[in-house]
Amino acid sequence: MAGVVILIIFLIALLLIISCVRIVPQAHAFVIERLGTYLETWDVGLHFKVPFIDRVARNVNLKEQVADFPPQPVITKDNVTMQIDTVVFYQITDPRLYCYGVEKPILAIENLAATTLRNVIGDLELDETLTSRETINTKMRASLDLATDPWGIKVNRVELKNIIPPTAIRDAMEKQMKAERERREAILIAEGEKRSTILIAEGKKESAILDAEAEKQAAILRAEAKKEATIREAEGQAEAILRIQQANADGLKMLKEAAPDEGVLTLKSLEAFAKAADGQATKIIIPSEIQGVAGLVSSITEVAKKES
Repeated sequence: MAGVVILIIFLIALLLIISCVRIVPQAHAFVIERLGTYLETWDVGLHFKVPFIDRVARNVNLKEQVADFPPQPVITKDNVTMQIDTVVFYQITDPRLYCYGVEKPILAIENLAATTLRNVIGDLELDETLTSRETINTKMRASLDLATDPWGIKVNRVELKNIIPPTAIRDAMEKQMKAERERREAILIAEGEKRSTILIAEGKKESAILDAEAEKQAAILRAEAKKEATIREAEGQAEAILRIQQANADGLKMLKEAAPDEGVLTLKSLEAFAKAADGQATKIIIPSEIQGVAGLVSSITEVAKKES
């Protein structure tokens, strides 16, 4: 019987020891109280507590957390009521302050975010609210971070998730956007037509320039061809004159070498007159002084001799 009692006591002591051994996981912290008073904060690792005296008051998550708050009604500077919901990214930096700084910290952050959002939006008009998300986020983060610092909470980022204007405002904005798109479309069409007209005009201009250049080249080629033909014609005439002169010179030379007498010259003169009479001539006038003609031929012969 005593052995059973000892075994029971041993088991109870073992269970008690096991219950006093606690392991703190990564990114967590345990807040320890002794007799209802804050004792210490356990970090990651193996820890022991005094049984029946110490207790783990809270297991605090040190990871960055996200709090998505429902839409809040806010009024802009120009008296437009809209719905805005926010997302707050926060992280617990001091577990002790988080446990004892404020009751229900997340609810406190939600209410603080709502009031801060109303204050920020109240200084902006509708258009500024829709286009100044980054400014609103920065102001809210700075204000929330300052307010939550005594609670051991650091606000890392604040984002406006949705901005929902009234239905009438949304309809007006859609009409405005539609008108703006139509205006841009008209501008693009006009720019396209303008560009097309410019390209057509430039094409006609380049075509006219090319036609004029082609006509110029054709005129130059025609002038050069005409010049070449004139030169060849002149060269041909000069060659013909040269050959005629050469033939005359050869005839005179042959006449000189033949040394014709006056009878031959007279006969040749008559043959010349006969050739002149051959054809369309109806009358022939023969000089009475045919010997004078022969004498003239003799004179020409003498001149030819002297020149040679």
